[in-house]
Amino acid sequence: MFDFEAALKDIKNKGLNRELRNLETAQGPYSVIDGRRMLMMSSNNYLGLCNDIRLKRAAIESIRKFGVGAGGSRLTCGNFTLHRELEERLAGFKQAESSIIFGSGYAANIGAISGIADKSCVIFCDRLNHASIVDGIRLSGAKLVVYKHCDMDDLENKIIRYHTGRGLIATDGVFSMDGDIAPVDRIVKLAKKFNLMTMVDDAHATGVLGENGRGTLEYFGLKDDVDINVGTLSKAFGVEGGFVAGKRKLIDFLRHRAKSFIYSTALAPHNIAAAVEALNIIETGQQARKELAEKSIWLRSKLIKRCFDVPRGVTPIIPLMVGNVDTALKFSMLLYNEGIYIPAIRPPTVPKGTSRLRISLMASHSYDDMEFAVENLVRFGRKLGVIP
Repeated sequence: MFDFEAALKDIKNKGLNRELRNLETAQGPYSVIDGRRMLMMSSNNYLGLCNDIRLKRAAIESIRKFGVGAGGSRLTCGNFTLHRELEERLAGFKQAESSIIFGSGYAANIGAISGIADKSCVIFCDRLNHASIVDGIRLSGAKLVVYKHCDMDDLENKIIRYHTGRGLIATDGVFSMDGDIAPVDRIVKLAKKFNLMTMVDDAHATGVLGENGRGTLEYFGLKDDVDINVGTLSKAFGVEGGFVAGKRKLIDFLRHRAKSFIYSTALAPHNIAAAVEALNIIETGQQARKELAEKSIWLRSKLIKRCFDVPRGVTPIIPLMVGNVDTALKFSMLLYNEGIYIPAIRPPTVPKGTSRLRISLMASHSYDDMEFAVENLVRFGRKLGVIP
C-alpha cells in the first residue's frame, strides 16, 4: 500500500511542498491574497482582461440567455451557438481553416497529440516543453525523442537518427518558465526538409506576440506553416479554455479522436461569451500589447543592471534565477511579507538546480509598481546573497 505520509514528509524535507494561496478579489496589479493586499507579479493575465468590465458584461448577458452550465459534452447536448462562433473567430484570428475548443490548454495538448499519434509515430520534443505535451506523447504511445532546448543542430541530428516514418516536432512557442521564444521559423524549415508535421503550443504567445497578437507564427512572419497551432483562452484572453487551429481535415479528425474533447463537458456558455469579447478587444486594440512589451523590456533591463541572473528577451515572463530551493523560498517569503507576490518555482516544475522567482507582467502594471518590485528584489537579493 502506498505510504502517503512518508511521501509527503520526503517532499517537505526537500523543500518541495506546495501551499495554496487564497485570492479574495479579482486579479489585477493588486489583489487581496489571504487577507492581504498584494502586488501581483506572477499572473498570466497578460493584457489585464480577467477583470475587464466588457468581458464581465458579455458573461452576464450570456448567463441570462443560456444559464450557467453547458449540461453535457459538445457531442451530446453541450454545443451552443457560442461555441461555433468562437471556433470560427479563432480560426480567422489564427489564419487557419478551422479550430476546435477544449476545456483547457492542457486538454488541448493531450487531446491533439494522443488523437493523431500512435506507436508508429516519432515525436521530437524540446527538453523544456510544457508537461502537457510530454503527457500527450506518453498517452499516444509514440516514441518520444527529446532534443536540447532550442538547439536546432541537436534536433536535426536526432531527426536523422530516429525518423523512419510518421513524425512530429512539438514545441512551446514561448516557454512558460523561461520566457524565451522557440525558433519556430527554423523548426518549420527542418520539418519541411524531413517531411515532418509541426506543433506549436502558443499558450503564452497568443494575444501577446506579433503585431496583431496572433503569436509566434506572426512574430516570425509565418502564416499557416505549422500543422497544429495550440492556444489558450486562460492567459491573455483572461478566461479559460484551450483550442487547436489548423487545416479543416485535422480539426474534423480531432472531433472524432481527441478524447479530452469527446469525453469532457463543454465549457460554460458565459466563458465562451467572455472569450469572444476578449478576442474582439485583442483584434481591435494594440495599445495594451505594446505597453506590455515596453514594460517587459524595461523591467528586464532594470534587473540585469542590478546583476540579477535574468535572461534577455521580449516576453512578459521574466525568470529571476536563484538556483537553490531554500534560497528561492526565502526570497519569495521576504517579498510576500513586504506585499509582493512572486512565488518560488522549484523542481519538478523546473530542472534541479534552477529554482527561480517567475515574474510575470501585466499591461496594467504601472512603472511605480515595477519600481517598487525592483527596489525590494534588490534589497532582499543582497540580503540572501543572490546579487552582490
